Amino acid sequence: MSNPSLLILPGDGIGPEVMTQVNRVIDWFGAKRGLAFDVSEDLVGGAAYDKHGTPLHDDTLAKAMEVDAVLLGAVGGPKYDALDFSVKPERGLLRLRKEMDLFANLRPAQCFDALADFSSLKRDVVAGLDIVIVRELTSGIYFGEPRGIIKEGNERVGINTQRYTESEIERVARSAFELARRRNNKVCSMEKANVMESGILWREVVQKVHDEDYPDVELSHMYADAGAMQLCRWPKQFDVIVTDNLFGDLLSDAAAMLTGSLGMLPSASLGAPMANGRPKALYEPVHGSAPDIAGQGKANPIACILSFAMALRYSFDQGDEATRIESAVEKVLADGLRTADLIGEEGVEPVSTAQMGDAILAALDASL
Repeated sequence: MSNPSLLILPGDGIGPEVMTQVNRVIDWFGAKRGLAFDVSEDLVGGAAYDKHGTPLHDDTLAKAMEVDAVLLGAVGGPKYDALDFSVKPERGLLRLRKEMDLFANLRPAQCFDALADFSSLKRDVVAGLDIVIVRELTSGIYFGEPRGIIKEGNERVGINTQRYTESEIERVARSAFELARRRNNKVCSMEKANVMESGILWREVVQKVHDEDYPDVELSHMYADAGAMQLCRWPKQFDVIVTDNLFGDLLSDAAAMLTGSLGMLPSASLGAPMANGRPKALYEPVHGSAPDIAGQGKANPIACILSFAMALRYSFDQGDEATRIESAVEKVLADGLRTADLIGEEGVEPVSTAQMGDAILAALDASL
């Protein structure tokens, strides 16, 4: 049998730096765990525009459609601010999501004990936090028609349309229920059924999918604004949250800051199963390209490394090996190692991107 395939897209800014550390981890699994991958690399975002005049070349998209998983670093930067909207670096990432039909975005919010004091909330509220927000990614108000800015009388009007089909809601609900079965078997669905017809449909479809196929999973419903409040009040009441594109965008960013640093947070965007049974999948850290520190060795590689751990768990059925990476990260943090984004007290000297990679590899060695 051939090795599972990975397409690496480092992208822009700190993307190449953090991806270098991920490649070291990938190599470690091949050398120490007999888990080898066929890895290819290509360009996306500004790097692709610089070479091809487009943020995503057709050949790169074709590769992404063929491999078992895509791992992306980051895209964008001020260098490209003046470009036409159609060729901005972010359009490359959006095209990948659209063409691969990655409808379920998984955003974990996990607070390692060593970083509990970095959150703006009290330690007892966030210590041990481990939740996942499943955001519908390819429909809703960001894609609905009609949309645009029109003229009505003497003033302009901005229009965006919230639109969901039953099948779009059903497939993301199934993703959330399947994920919950691998975790603590709880799903909270969030919408605004009190004021939005799309929210009424969302609640009805999620409930129907639950009753027919997932009665073993505990399901609750919550208005999204109340959900935002509860995330700040007592986030550990949740396990898996499933919600639409707009609310998922807002709630997942709020949940991200419960953990103290965007440099710690991975994500997965999953689509329908391919012929081999694996889902189409794109994994990426939540943080951006951070052009202000690019090339300086200051970037935190943990989010990108944890994104590879998510690939092991959700694309390659290697949950134990994913846990091995997560435990190595937890050990390194418990030992007091911090990149610059995690320095919260005077007298603590930050480690470099490569030094953090060294420490995680050493912790992986110690796990054998």
